[in-house]
Amino acid sequence: MGKDKLRKWAENETFNHVFEPCLQEAVKGVDAVMKGKWAKNVFKNDNPITLELGCGKGEYTVGLARKYPDRNFVGVDIKGHRLWRGAKTAKEESLPNVAFLRTRLEFIDKYFASDEVSEVWLTFSDPQPKDEKGTKRITSPVYIELYKKIIKPGSLINVKTDSVLLYDLSKEGYIEAGYKFVYDSQDVYGDLVHRVPQDLRDALEIITYYETRWLSEGKKIHFIQLEI
Repeated sequence: MGKDKLRKWAENETFNHVFEPCLQEAVKGVDAVMKGKWAKNVFKNDNPITLELGCGKGEYTVGLARKYPDRNFVGVDIKGHRLWRGAKTAKEESLPNVAFLRTRLEFIDKYFASDEVSEVWLTFSDPQPKDEKGTKRITSPVYIELYKKIIKPGSLINVKTDSVLLYDLSKEGYIEAGYKFVYDSQDVYGDLVHRVPQDLRDALEIITYYETRWLSEGKKIHFIQLEI
């Protein structure tokens, strides 16, 4: 195990805005702030909560929090050494509307109550090319049905990806499931960003480190927004 990972895990435990119920030593106090209590106990306000699921380094979580100070954002990932970067940045910038939760997405409904979440972002998720049934691909209808347990009716789910495979498989599943499409684009910056409301445009124009590289290689960025 690398010393850098150990350092990041240790620092995560010192952050008041990082919650790691998957760790025995971090269980103390978790129950007091989890399911149904994020607005009151974590953010201390009634602002709507947006989740970035599979947040990785939390670049999008932090980017959204900068742009929308009147909303609360929670980045969720199982890899603590990755979400450390976003948590560290949020602390350095004193962002009051950011938190991170370390857990597997299969357990997401254990930490958020029904109707507690107002929006979901799935950014550059692993396409899981061998996952025929969609039980591992976190953008699949299998997972969307899980997210529906915690989001308010009429909420938005946003899928942004550089993967043609993930885009195609996700779209096919959404059509079969009968989900309502709000936006659907194979080229966010070419044919979509100029015809969406400014609020969504601001969110779409958050560009992560790896996205910058993919764009420089000529890759298109795909986007689907569902109303659930």
